[in-house]
Amino acid sequence: MANTAGYHVAVVGATGAVGKQMIQTLERRNFPIGKLTLLSSSRSAGTKVQFKGEEITVQEATPESFEGVQIALFSAGGSVSKKFAPEAVKRGAIVIDNTSAFRMDKDVPLVVPEVNEEDIKQHNGIIANPNCSTIQMVVALEPIRQLYGLSRIVVSTYQAVSGSGAAAVQELNEQTQALLNGDTYEAKILPVKGDKKHYQIAFNAIPQIDVFTENGFTYEEMKMINETKKIMHMPELKVSATCVRIPVAVGHSESVYFEVEKDGVSAEDIQKILTDAPGVVVEDKPEEQQYPMAVNAVGELDTFVGRIRKDLDDDKGFHMWVVSDNLLKGAAWNSVQIAESLIKLDLI
Repeated sequence: MANTAGYHVAVVGATGAVGKQMIQTLERRNFPIGKLTLLSSSRSAGTKVQFKGEEITVQEATPESFEGVQIALFSAGGSVSKKFAPEAVKRGAIVIDNTSAFRMDKDVPLVVPEVNEEDIKQHNGIIANPNCSTIQMVVALEPIRQLYGLSRIVVSTYQAVSGSGAAAVQELNEQTQALLNGDTYEAKILPVKGDKKHYQIAFNAIPQIDVFTENGFTYEEMKMINETKKIMHMPELKVSATCVRIPVAVGHSESVYFEVEKDGVSAEDIQKILTDAPGVVVEDKPEEQQYPMAVNAVGELDTFVGRIRKDLDDDKGFHMWVVSDNLLKGAAWNSVQIAESLIKLDLI
């Protein structure tokens, strides 16, 4: 039964790029909160955050921080989730985790509410939020899969720098300014802070997000491949990804090629399905140069789709362009949406 007094919600990683968006999204959605606990590392503890006109002090996360918490939204890195999520669950909280820590765990549902909301019912205390680039792609593909089937996906991403955190956005801004001024600027973060080499992102495109695996794909690409199969319950689905970081602050863009199983499907059929799909906005009028763009997606909760067209060589092949705010639908909003689904499905 819905809690009319409001729920005790905790946000872990409250001062990070996604954590801030989580807090703003809870307020924007008027989520029923009785008490909000904001948690972070000792480094950020003591920071003051505004929520609904009140000032809340961020505390250092400890196991005891989760006493009485009913819903805990995590976005503070995988190691933090692995350390504290079980502690939160032990104390009765349902954890919605925005890291990759539990995504491929067979006992943890990996959820995009528009796609597989019912999977939430299988949770054992932890629900995983998928990778940002996976989320927007499956939101756009699921309505097509339901009606026409899916046999193959090939995606190329054009991902915003904020996917690497606030410091990476700062590096993009400072680097761009320095180069415009004719100065030099040493790259320290991108493509991956912990990797051996760092490259300029300003005026550049870096075909590496996360570190490389032994098969030549990066972990980001493997996340898209494996998570898509898990979310859609299609282990046999053929999925391939190339993930690229571009000098955009917010908003991931994707070129998605997919093949349906049914014969005789037209681009107009695909367009019509997506026009009626939950969480999708179709912007697709080439004659008016209307298509989704990252700058227009910033601050929006929806996933935008355009450039829908049939492949010229394969009757079952189609192309489309998919854009979303990676900090919102790709992270904070999907997490809050899962929390809303817990209430809707009477699971809390």
